[in-house]
Amino acid sequence: MEYSSKHLEDLIERLAKLPSIGKKTALRLAFHLLKVPAEEALELARAIERVRTDVVSCEMCGNIAETQPCYLCADPSRDHAFLCVVEQPGDVIAIERSGVFHGLYHVLRGSLSPLDGIGPDDLRIRDLVTRVDEGGYREIIVATNPTAQGEATAHYLNDLLRDKVRLTRIARGLPIGADLELSDQITLARAIEGRKEI
Repeated sequence: MEYSSKHLEDLIERLAKLPSIGKKTALRLAFHLLKVPAEEALELARAIERVRTDVVSCEMCGNIAETQPCYLCADPSRDHAFLCVVEQPGDVIAIERSGVFHGLYHVLRGSLSPLDGIGPDDLRIRDLVTRVDEGGYREIIVATNPTAQGEATAHYLNDLLRDKVRLTRIARGLPIGADLELSDQITLARAIEGRKEI
């Protein structure tokens, strides 16, 4: 045993399995949990338990939810003519924080990745086609990530849906405050291709 407590060692090993958490960060987190008041640490444990028991996937959009349908799908003030397709629930949060989109969402729960064995049947693509066939959407906004897998997914969705509904892709380009000389070629090329009139 590397530490004086097998429970501490177990906690560190479990924390180190979390994304972006290495052994050193896991060690700091574990010792932090030992220092805080017991109630604070137990509240964290209860929050983790509640997330695992009470949070489900919305049957309509695939976003995280505590009710069926989720609060976004159930909101009558949202514009039901627009559907934004994203890879993960975290993408919904990011777009909602921007405050510019007021339509509905469809969460694929991943992206196409043949090398990893992830094909169309492993994602919520069939559900998307059903929604498009039933929904009367004016526009589908494909907001998959600008990665090889995200681009492959966007192309697949375009081939699948282009005859059914208007499809658009989110613009990609330079972030505010970026220097052109430090930008990679692909990002700069997409920024030029996605240019708009001023």
